[in-house]
Amino acid sequence: MNPTQSTEHARRPHFGVPAVAGAAPTVPPTRVIPARTVPAADRLPALVADVELTGALPRIAATGPDGRRAERAWLLVRLHTEPIGPVLLPVPGTGLSPADLAAAIHATLGDELRRRLPDWPAADTPADPDRALAALRASGTSAYLARRAEVLRDAPPITVVICTRERPGPLARCLDSLLGQHYPNFRVLVVDNAPTSDATRAVTAAAARSGPVDYLLAPRPGLSHARNAAVAAAPGEILAWIDDDEVADPYWLAEVARALADHPTADVISGVIVPAELETDPQLWFEEFGGHSKGRGFTPDVFSPATAHRQSPLYPLPPFGTGANMTFRPGVIERIGGFDTALGAGTPAMGSEDTLAFTRVLLAGGTIAYHPGALVRHYHRRDLAGLRTQMIGYGAGLTAAYTSLLLDRPGLLWPLLRLAPTALRDLRQPDGPRLAGLGAGFPRDLLGENRRGMLRGPLAYLRGRRRDRRQDRRDRQDRRDRQDRRDRHGRRDTPGRLRDGRAQVGSGAAT
Repeated sequence: MNPTQSTEHARRPHFGVPAVAGAAPTVPPTRVIPARTVPAADRLPALVADVELTGALPRIAATGPDGRRAERAWLLVRLHTEPIGPVLLPVPGTGLSPADLAAAIHATLGDELRRRLPDWPAADTPADPDRALAALRASGTSAYLARRAEVLRDAPPITVVICTRERPGPLARCLDSLLGQHYPNFRVLVVDNAPTSDATRAVTAAAARSGPVDYLLAPRPGLSHARNAAVAAAPGEILAWIDDDEVADPYWLAEVARALADHPTADVISGVIVPAELETDPQLWFEEFGGHSKGRGFTPDVFSPATAHRQSPLYPLPPFGTGANMTFRPGVIERIGGFDTALGAGTPAMGSEDTLAFTRVLLAGGTIAYHPGALVRHYHRRDLAGLRTQMIGYGAGLTAAYTSLLLDRPGLLWPLLRLAPTALRDLRQPDGPRLAGLGAGFPRDLLGENRRGMLRGPLAYLRGRRRDRRQDRRDRQDRRDRQDRRDRHGRRDTPGRLRDGRAQVGSGAAT
């Protein structure tokens, strides 16, 4: 861990840190980060923490670090640092005992744990994790950690890209987590998109004093423009993308490298995104809606033309990945034509440049490997207005991406129409992928905002595309004007030269 890392990055309760002989460094005590705005006076919607099974299960108090009453606990269960899955359970006034945690973990994740631990009790027997883990603790070995160590011995160079605009605080926090990576061969490229101040440059320069952090100016506004600028600036490099409102798990890049090694034909690696905090109701509601994973869960998967029969590349639910945690092999983004600049943050469509990129990779015959071990943590929108905007953006971005796809490939209209009944069913079915996780307190009007966004998406895309093309024309004209000025300036400076560069006879110029 970088010694300059902020204390904020070290506050998440991490229970039961393992002590495994010969293992890679274990997960450090990471965050439950306090509220950035005035919190609810006496309640914490959910405490967020990691629970490592190779250590003793903890007791969880009924109050959070700031003294607020914790209503729930959102626990990421890990085994030898591998994320197994989340457990969400209510916190009684007496707190949660180790036995309470054992029962909840057994009920929620028993099947996953039995795949890794033959001695884990059967579903119809009481949970006894200490007995199941006794042999494992005694052996001090882990195939998961051993494979990671093997990958790290030949770690490929990775360029981490953060596209950002006037968010110096979150950017510094994200960089802090990247400089603490347990990975030997990487650099960070910060793309400053259409800045109005020097704040991003200053944060980047400060981070560069502690590690391999570079700065790139992308003057044209829009996330896709920033992404494409990074692609152009880093040809031939593996590009791992993370958002500025996230922090990377200490093993994020090591697990990206594992997935690249284990899936040598994969064009893209996507990973899981979990909440960094659930300090407000809107943050919890977003997680109930599916968060960024939308039901993808913690089971590794591979998507390619061979898997289209079980999930169409035209229907990203659950998503194949998300732009906040995706890695592309060299040349893949260029082969699909880059990111659509009429999509993404900063456009009327508001998003889905990543969704369209994944779809284009699959339609071109490529492969996406989903590896939940590659984990980052996201700071969800803290207020209802921000969540409402996000829900609208998700809807608008999705149908805008379909609009882009159809304009490029009109022959996909009929396959999309065949998917329409499935999409409509998922929109309204209570136990479907969109609605199954919603709690009783979830504001149902947010679902209406999401659907209204879908209706707006096609026109929003066309509006953004027209705007983008007008700007393209202005940029080309500006370049021509600058070239003309340089040419005129050059002719004034060299009067002895003709326009085609030949020397004038008798001018005294060299021939």
